Amino acid sequence: QVQLVESGGGSVQAGGSLELSCAASGSIFRFNAMGWYRQAPGKQRELVAITSGGSTNYADSVKGRFTISRDNADNTVYLQMNSLKPEDTAIYYCNAVVFRPSGPSLYWGRGTQVTVSS
Repeated sequence: QVQLVESGGGSVQAGGSLELSCAASGSIFRFNAMGWYRQAPGKQRELVAITSGGSTNYADSVKGRFTISRDNADNTVYLQMNSLKPEDTAIYYCNAVVFRPSGPSLYWGRGTQVTVSS
């Protein structure tokens, strides 16, 4: 059973930085994609950043401030968040995808809280 465990969340003032980490454990597959999503109170979960096959994509709201990276050897994905804004406050979820002949399998972490104060 694959488990994704996030760490690195916390509280920071606007303009500060945090780095999130997500480590996979259990039956380790070669994930085709890994990424980060977030959900703010009263809002839908949204994509923050994703990395797949060496390419990366970011939400427009975080471009130039956040950087996603991946350690394939450890099946770990990171999210470096700089110049944080109060609107970045949310629960951040790690996501991993395995493409199978029957369709994609999605895995989620439990989330880590990020709070940015003004």
